[in-house]
Amino acid sequence: MSPELISILVLVVVFVIATTRSVNMGALAFAAAFGVGTLVADLDADGIFAGFPGDLFVVLVGVTYLFAIARANGTTDWLVHAAVRLVRGRVALIPWVMFALTGALTAIGAVSPAAVAIVAPIALSFATRYSISPLLMGTMVVHGAQAGGFSPISIYGSIVNGIVERENLPGSEVGLFLASLVANLLIAAVLFALLGGRKLWARGAVTPEDGGVLGTGGTEPTGSGTGTGPGAGTGPGTGPGAGTGTGTGAGAGTGGTAPAAVAVRPDRETGGTEGTGVRLTPARIATLAALVALVVAVLGFDLDAGLTAVTLAVVLSTAWPDDSRRAVGEIAWSTVLLICGVLTYVGVLEEMGTITWAGEGVGGIGVPLLAAVLLCYIGAIVSAFASSVGIMGALIPLAVPFLAQGEIGAVGMIAALAVSATVVDVSPFSTNGALVLAAAPDVDRERFFRQLMIYGGIVVAAVPALAWLVLVVPGFG
Repeated sequence: MSPELISILVLVVVFVIATTRSVNMGALAFAAAFGVGTLVADLDADGIFAGFPGDLFVVLVGVTYLFAIARANGTTDWLVHAAVRLVRGRVALIPWVMFALTGALTAIGAVSPAAVAIVAPIALSFATRYSISPLLMGTMVVHGAQAGGFSPISIYGSIVNGIVERENLPGSEVGLFLASLVANLLIAAVLFALLGGRKLWARGAVTPEDGGVLGTGGTEPTGSGTGTGPGAGTGPGTGPGAGTGTGTGAGAGTGGTAPAAVAVRPDRETGGTEGTGVRLTPARIATLAALVALVVAVLGFDLDAGLTAVTLAVVLSTAWPDDSRRAVGEIAWSTVLLICGVLTYVGVLEEMGTITWAGEGVGGIGVPLLAAVLLCYIGAIVSAFASSVGIMGALIPLAVPFLAQGEIGAVGMIAALAVSATVVDVSPFSTNGALVLAAAPDVDRERFFRQLMIYGGIVVAAVPALAWLVLVVPGFG
């Protein structure tokens, strides 16, 4: 059995054990990297650690640290309120606002993970507040980033168009951009319909203060009895939980219909509630300035998102230590272990030539259309664990021999490879998927991880075939 095949089978075993025994997949992957790297690939420790994603480690830690501070001092609550007011209370529009925002950032030159790192924590805080599916919100952010990711002035677009030019292949900058934009827009529309978007429309508008329905979002069942929580008193009323009767708890009494509303929590800074008094305090103003500084540093000066976020978090921690005391503990350490372990093993696969071995085996197939769809699948599968641009840089040259035969349109093939290799970034093992997983507050991370993994698997299985059918088979270019 060849070393390359052994390394692939070990990866399958890692997945099986992690799924059936609930062991952290990152820890398993580190052990697999050590075993395969030492016994099969004859790598020393330096060779194994060469695949450790140090930059992603710092991004995950830095961004989750900064936004943990923002949650602790109420800044994310303020941002959520501002977002609700911006769309006039229409919560159903928020996922699309996040989609458009990340798309605009990547289209004007932001690296996709940087855009996701900036937008995802805010989007997922909003999802928690208004009971929106975190899977819907997270995937809308990632697909938005990929929708704008291949504009002629974007990072991805510039790199792929440069590779096409270097290989002397015919290309279309606008065609590449539109292929990715339309593909991600259609996927986002399907996700919105399947993951609760229609119910969000039915809820109507909500107030930023309490999440209650302003329009015709339905009624809440009436109830009677005695409560034990704070809030409600006696007497008639028409508001949430109000009615006639006695009791000291919310929801006491009978009669009256009320729109659904989310509970409010005490506001740390104002002494009121988040529903009635999310105000700008010095700590929140400084945190907002830090978030703006993160955007400017990453997009304007091309500074590393992780290092910048850590630096800003340290400044805020020094100025307001009480708000920041628990922030380090809220960094998604289990996610960091998971992602870094898996990517270290993928680095071992690249070091021992497994990726190139698989690509060359496909490229040597004598049937161009079959080779094309297999290359799309290799791009999707590998990119779910590794750099999308790096995979495209390896696969496009492999496609040159059969593109030169003239049986496959180069424009359509390049677009299909680009879509296949980037749309799978929703996988929790990719940088974007990992950022979404790490940024989600107050969720069952293990369940959310499984949801992202299942959805990522569906995308890997379906999108390359669809991209091949729509873009390659007709022979564009």
